[in-house]
Amino acid sequence: MERLTLPPGGAAAVDEYLEYRRIVGDDDGGKLFTPEEYEEYKRKVVPMRLQNRLFVSWRSPTGMDCKLVGPETLCFCTHRYKQHKTDFEVLPQQRPIDLPCRVSGCLCRAYHYVPLNGTQPIRCRCKHLADQHSAAPGFTCNTCSKCSGFHSCYTCACGQPAYAHDTVVETKQERLAQGKPVGRDVPYAAVGGLTGFSSLAEGYMRLDDSGIGAPSVEVLDAPVTAMDHPFLKALREPSSSSARTLADGNAVGTSSQMSSLRRPEEDDMAFFERRYQERIKMEKASKQKGKAPLPSATKPS
Repeated sequence: MERLTLPPGGAAAVDEYLEYRRIVGDDDGGKLFTPEEYEEYKRKVVPMRLQNRLFVSWRSPTGMDCKLVGPETLCFCTHRYKQHKTDFEVLPQQRPIDLPCRVSGCLCRAYHYVPLNGTQPIRCRCKHLADQHSAAPGFTCNTCSKCSGFHSCYTCACGQPAYAHDTVVETKQERLAQGKPVGRDVPYAAVGGLTGFSSLAEGYMRLDDSGIGAPSVEVLDAPVTAMDHPFLKALREPSSSSARTLADGNAVGTSSQMSSLRRPEEDDMAFFERRYQERIKMEKASKQKGKAPLPSATKPS
């Protein structure tokens, strides 16, 4: 395997380039700005982004943001969100806000998110894939003439069909009015709806206001039952009945589950060493049990 080495200060230079790319994006036309041009660009663009950021999400009829759009998220036109117009000196007043594609020759007039079925595009009711349709308004099929526009019955993880969802572009104030998270103001290009690491998860898995929401106190305080995850069952406090079971020697499975969990103060080596020593003890105990003498028969009188 080839080893990559950096000269002194090389790591800092890589970090600076990544910061430059996040801020500038494709606005330099493929040719790096000079330091003077870079500073002028930041002076002009960064305050505008901090004030006029647009949040983009794919929202279900129930109001849940099933997908939060980021810089690399694909549009129906097969181009990424960062390749659309995302910076505005003055926020548009009309609704919905259109974010046209900036790629030369693309017919896309507004960013439109379409989910993927795994890694593949979803199919229309005409049975052709999404990328076989035109990116122009109407989304007609390029392969057949019977399609009146892209319409997919693909079901989202939230349980609602794709055609019932909407691509929503909204301002920070509009999002705050709905009680949805907005994260921190950042100077980066085309951040979209991303506000943190939880934004990368599906809507039903996010425990913030942009997803299914945090569980209620009643759910958190409910007792652990047989239907819960084995991890929760392994960590629950033993009841009186389970204590009696332990006394009878029938809770080996539970104790082994507890033993297999890493303790808070343990590092990797300590955890593996403890598990190794426990295995050695169990093997010795099983051998001694196998060699134990059988009870002697009653001697005749």
